[in-house]
Amino acid sequence: MTDLEVGLRRAVRGDVRFDVTSRALVTMDASNYRRVPFGVVAPRDADDVAGVLEVCRAHGVPVVARGGGTSIAGQATGTGVVLDFTRYMNRLVSLDPEARTAVVQPGLVLDRLQEAAAPHGLRFGPDPSTHSRCTLGGMIGNNSCGSHSVAWGTTADSVRELDVVSARGRRLRLGQDWAGAPDGLRDLVDGELARLRTGFPELPRRISGYALDALLPERGADVARSFCGSEGTLGVLTEAVVRLVEAPRARALAVLGYADESAAAEAAAGLLPFGPLTVEGMAADLVPSAAALPRGAAWLFVESGGESAEEARARAEAIVRAADVADALVVTDPAGQRALWRIREDASGTATRMPDGSEAWPGWEDCAVPPARLGAYLRDFRALLGAHGLRGTPYGHFGDGCIHVRIDFDLLTEPGVARFRRFSEELAELVVAHGGSLSGEHGDGQARAELLPKMYGPEMVGLFERVKGVWDPDDLLNPGMLVRPAPLDAGLRFSVLPREPVDVAFGYPSDGGDFSAAVRRCVGVAKCRTTSVSGSSVMCPSFRATGAEEHSTRGRARLLHEMLAGEVVTDGWRSTEVRDALDLCLSCKGCRSDCPVEVDMATYKAEFLHHHYAGRRRPAAHYAMGRLPVWLRAVTRTRTAPLVNALARMRPFAWAAKRLGGIAPERELPRVATRTFSRWWERRRGEAAAAGRGRLVVLWPDTFTEYLSPSVGQAAVRVLEAAGLRVALPPTVHLAKTPVGDGRTVALDPLSLLRGRGRVCCGLTYVSTGQLDRARAVMRRTLDLMEPVLETDAPVVVLEPSCAAALRTDVPELLHDDPRAARLAAKVLTFAQTLERHAPGWTPPRVDRPVAGQTHCHQHAVLGDAADRRLRGAALLSGELSGGCCGLAGNFGFEKGHYEVSAACAEEQLLPSVRGAPDGTVVLADGFSCRTQLEQLAGVRGRHLAQVLAAALEGADSEREAER
Repeated sequence: MTDLEVGLRRAVRGDVRFDVTSRALVTMDASNYRRVPFGVVAPRDADDVAGVLEVCRAHGVPVVARGGGTSIAGQATGTGVVLDFTRYMNRLVSLDPEARTAVVQPGLVLDRLQEAAAPHGLRFGPDPSTHSRCTLGGMIGNNSCGSHSVAWGTTADSVRELDVVSARGRRLRLGQDWAGAPDGLRDLVDGELARLRTGFPELPRRISGYALDALLPERGADVARSFCGSEGTLGVLTEAVVRLVEAPRARALAVLGYADESAAAEAAAGLLPFGPLTVEGMAADLVPSAAALPRGAAWLFVESGGESAEEARARAEAIVRAADVADALVVTDPAGQRALWRIREDASGTATRMPDGSEAWPGWEDCAVPPARLGAYLRDFRALLGAHGLRGTPYGHFGDGCIHVRIDFDLLTEPGVARFRRFSEELAELVVAHGGSLSGEHGDGQARAELLPKMYGPEMVGLFERVKGVWDPDDLLNPGMLVRPAPLDAGLRFSVLPREPVDVAFGYPSDGGDFSAAVRRCVGVAKCRTTSVSGSSVMCPSFRATGAEEHSTRGRARLLHEMLAGEVVTDGWRSTEVRDALDLCLSCKGCRSDCPVEVDMATYKAEFLHHHYAGRRRPAAHYAMGRLPVWLRAVTRTRTAPLVNALARMRPFAWAAKRLGGIAPERELPRVATRTFSRWWERRRGEAAAAGRGRLVVLWPDTFTEYLSPSVGQAAVRVLEAAGLRVALPPTVHLAKTPVGDGRTVALDPLSLLRGRGRVCCGLTYVSTGQLDRARAVMRRTLDLMEPVLETDAPVVVLEPSCAAALRTDVPELLHDDPRAARLAAKVLTFAQTLERHAPGWTPPRVDRPVAGQTHCHQHAVLGDAADRRLRGAALLSGELSGGCCGLAGNFGFEKGHYEVSAACAEEQLLPSVRGAPDGTVVLADGFSCRTQLEQLAGVRGRHLAQVLAAALEGADSEREAER
């Protein structure tokens, strides 16, 4: 333990962490930069902050304040001690509806303030797209803005007073009329009044540099306002009094379509006289699908407010009439507005990938020009990109002249980095030529501070340095930012990654087979750090359960990045730090769809476990649950299911089995079916043959349906046949030619007699426990069995969502060298998708009851549930299923040490939705894990949609029989 760590532990009551994991988690923010700190401190109060500053000053160690860590210019990283305010100093201290003010701590997430203010008809005006995870301290440090800045300005416009601890430990209360100013600041400003009155461009989004013009006497000598945007270089914020604004009672969203982004940009300024709440712009290259948008290749999102929905709509329609548009859409439905805004908010992540899948990066993310010059600036900007052979996808706050863009810089090679520098220098000159600011929202940080002389001139930049000296004479706070900056091309986070592809098992088709590129997908926008889930979203349940960064998708990606770098995490694939962080990953795959850049942590976890345990003994749970199909098949072959079930109910035997198998003692062991689904099927083959000659579908007997829940398979057969489909099961022997009918043709490959009978399996349990060699063997055997089916046009119907997702994604990505894997994946359909596509004329029975439950996380992430929604609607099953994850997640919730997190995930949405359901509600749970979690934690029996429809069919048949 170093003297610095010892001193900090003595000085503060909060957490002092110098371990590998804590340091690795904060080496990066959402920028291109990486700096390795000595340690991380989570202070509990202002006294702790003062204690940290005193110890670090004595040791000559820098201090960097960090909130949500989503800064994109490098200012939330540091080489000394990082202050993490999100753990303890994250409270809403008070809220005064009459005065329309709130007192907040720096670690408070913006959405928590908005939730507290909403019942009073109030809100905090600025709202960056990261509102679900950005902190008020970070917003003040960067002077953040967001989409509503045309109505409510920047964070500086919403700040009243700030409590700050100076670098030398003074407690200051910053406000107007020089309140809280450090000694010497007023004298310095009084000597530079002329420069301050003429040296700052007048535009709504001027964030670059220090806001020294706020100290002019005609502007109230507002020290608090001038502190905003100082990026943690002047003092450390400990508390803030912020102003709230009245929220409109109703809103309408006008989406205006234009031929191109320049046309949209030129139209934006003309809409400002209508008093809109937002004027946001984006082009088609950032939109995954423009189906929900009006015709056009670029759009403005213009929001209007009113006392009523009619007034808000009328204002939006007036804007549409005044705008010269190709097409327009006005939406007043809140859910519809949220869906449209999600397209815009996800752009910060979506923009990190070009339309062809290649990488794009920040660095020139948010320049701003006068709104009236935006169209001309964008044309010049596009021309500059072309001159350098670069591509970018601009979007952002068109009404304020502020443009976000990610550019496909090559930051991995020396020539690419050199081009990045040349482009940066030329773009800075272009922005200044248009009367703009190098930063229009997210601050200068390391990305732009070096170029501030181009905007302000050397004299003003020299004044910035003198101001920094007044506040922080020891250069303790966030050195290298804003003044005396580090070079913009130094310390790039990619420079430490291996240049040659890492030898891996999965194919990573979207990343060119490069695991490093897959890990680079995480750019740090931290959508995974949201503390509440909305709608059907899933990501990231383990973070919401623990609140710890290492249990977020971003945190795990950071650790994998550092593992590849080998500087902080030095044990490579054997790293216990990475293993422990991945241990609480549920492999829910929520990040695969909910993360704007589609980070797939479930796959990364499987990859890591594969290497981590190569040639080593695995945890007991990997043998017990990872090889579940083997054990269940053995029970069936020995016909010992009744005995196994009886022993599982006897406490001593159950205790011993769980202890040996690494299973959580709190869990009950599932009951094994005494008759498997396939055995039931064989006994009714005559019925199947008589069911008709409709379209052939192959029903997949997954492990859970086959051995643990055969009633689901039986119900599915009943419904599929009622819909006029002919059901078959996959072959159980390797056939020599294409089968007909039920897939049990006797024309055999002679070698199959030696192999014996087999069962298809998606390999899911092996994948989730990282037994990838075994998974590949199982998958190849499955493809051998399925070859005859692949020669037909029959779809493969998979009832268990996790198995369907594995067949769609894991099989082709793990067997990327076998074309049969992709062919099988293309055939996979869910139960509802099969009925919709292959029995479109069938009408399901009327159930006419409300539903509760949860969309399976794998279905949400990989398969989609649109067909399920339509099928439920047709059956008059009303209501929505919740999002999130049930928490059992296959083997995860059964493993020893996971029970508390598993239960916490279930308590987030699933269990409350079921407990609050009215009598007569149908509890839907298509996944075996979801049904098991409901039964074990709530005593509720969930049913697969096939079971609900089959029961309704039987009821309808009974009614018809009675009528006869």
